[in-house]
Amino acid sequence: MSPPLTVPLQLRFGDEDSYGHVNNARFVQFLEDARVRLLSEPGGGSAFLDVSDAGQYTLVGRHEIEYLAPLNFSREPAGVDVWITAVGSSSFTLGYAVRDTEAPDAGTTCAVASTTMILVDRQSGRPVPMSEAQQAALAQWIGREVPFRRTSGA
Repeated sequence: MSPPLTVPLQLRFGDEDSYGHVNNARFVQFLEDARVRLLSEPGGGSAFLDVSDAGQYTLVGRHEIEYLAPLNFSREPAGVDVWITAVGSSSFTLGYAVRDTEAPDAGTTCAVASTTMILVDRQSGRPVPMSEAQQAALAQWIGREVPFRRTSGA
C-alpha cells in the first residue's frame, strides 16, 4: 500500500458558519481540490490526467462523508490526505481524511470520506473502460479502505 498524498488546505475565515466551525458544504470542495491534485500527481509513475484521453472525463458517481470533529478556522493550513481505495474497469474510488493540520499523522481527523468516480466518453456520456495506463496511474496510490465508523449493513 502506498502512503496518501497530503494536500495542504488553507482555510478562509469565510469558510466558518454561524456555529463557528467550517461548514459541512465546504468539505465537498476540499475533497474536490484534493482529488484533482492526486489525479494530477505523477507519484512514482504517470499522472492519471496525463494518460487520459481528451475525449473522456470523470464524473462523481457517489460521495460519502462522515464528520468526526469540528474543523475550526486557523491561519495554519489544515490537511487532506487522499488515496485510491479501489480501481475497477470504468470507475475508481478515492479515500480521504480531513485533518486540522497538514503535519502527517498529527492533529485531529475531522472527517473521513469516499468518492467514486466514473470514466465517461464525452460524446456519448456513457461509461468507458480505463486503459492500462490509467489503471496503473491510479494503482500507484492504492491505500487502505476508509475507516468509516458505520457498520457495513447501515
